[in-house]
Amino acid sequence: MRWPTVQLKKDGCKPKCLKIFVLQRHINSLDEVTSLRLTMTLVGILVNPDAGLGGRLGFKGSDGRAEEARLAGAEDRAGPRMTKTLARFLELGVKDTNFLTCDGRMGTTWLPEEFTDVATIAGAEPSSAEDTQQAVRAMIDEGIDLLLYSGGDGTTRDIISTLQELDCEELPIIGVPSGVKMHSGCFAASTKAAAEVLSAWLEGDLLVANTEVMDLDEEAYLKGEWKVRLYAEAMTPSSPRWMQGAKQRMEAADESDIIEGIADHVGEMMEDDETLAIVWGSGGTLRRMAKHLGMTKTVLGIDVVMDRKIIASDVNESALMDLLDNHSGEALIMLSPMGGQGFLIGRGNLQISSKVIRKVGINQVLGIATPAKLLTLSSLRIDTGDEQLDEEFKDKKYLKVLQGYRTTRLIKVSQD
Repeated sequence: MRWPTVQLKKDGCKPKCLKIFVLQRHINSLDEVTSLRLTMTLVGILVNPDAGLGGRLGFKGSDGRAEEARLAGAEDRAGPRMTKTLARFLELGVKDTNFLTCDGRMGTTWLPEEFTDVATIAGAEPSSAEDTQQAVRAMIDEGIDLLLYSGGDGTTRDIISTLQELDCEELPIIGVPSGVKMHSGCFAASTKAAAEVLSAWLEGDLLVANTEVMDLDEEAYLKGEWKVRLYAEAMTPSSPRWMQGAKQRMEAADESDIIEGIADHVGEMMEDDETLAIVWGSGGTLRRMAKHLGMTKTVLGIDVVMDRKIIASDVNESALMDLLDNHSGEALIMLSPMGGQGFLIGRGNLQISSKVIRKVGINQVLGIATPAKLLTLSSLRIDTGDEQLDEEFKDKKYLKVLQGYRTTRLIKVSQD
């Protein structure tokens, strides 16, 4: 659908055209058009349909590997998560908002059935980073006031580079978390949170503020090294409750004794039960624990450990399920929350899917964190991609976190 346009000077990155849907009524004058536009906000909706495909397969990212991931059985992640966000947004009942999206899998494919009267621009199938950037340019040209997008850090950098190119860095963006890697602060904490942030911003309840967009060295990451720097800043609605914040590195050199104590505790657990299979998560703390116990852990992947030996390394969801299906003893999922964000599940460990968690049991999820990291976290965030399972974690209210040798704390599960 296209709508009438009249040129109207507007503060921002460039003069924009005035756009109004004409829905079952006659607009009598330019004054009436102007009045309507002042109460109607235009939100761009953009999906990177390849984002997050490699997560459950154990890929370190999906850039350039979408076809490989689909051939290996990967299911769409970014599109369905945008659908969930928009469905929740409809439930919130915000009025007086226009939407612009791309045709096809970069947009309209993922709109809920109730999402009608949405204007469109051309999309691309298959799509690339260049197509994402071209879509952003077209939406800027159409005068969007905010961009809601579904993707990961790679998608974010494509968007930000385009905004910089057009001198439009002040455009607010909200990321629906859908990628394999999400270290930047412009992502909402969940699909529901993205809808809540958009709604609150449209209602005038949230201001926008700068947040960090992180640049991960992709080549180093694929080799198992974690090198990240500040890439740029982005404008996003400011909500500590609903937005995840940027990832921080929290470990300090003087925490070695504490980490070794945690490792000794886990080592004793394995001595007490030699058949205990531990799904050993990623992160610096868990890597240093493994080293103390004489194991060389996959730097950025998920391993399975039994009796102080790695029995499966860098596993994906399928390999995990096969191993658990054939394991007769107990299993434990051991994860470290992401510094600065508090995510225990759903960021950087998509291999540990809802299927894996249900197989092991939510009571067999153990957090690992030093006291210094716990000081930065008010709660633990869970985003399994399975709303029912997320609610089961919330119903538990607390999760056990091992913070030292034979020292545990109960940390609240975020209810947002």
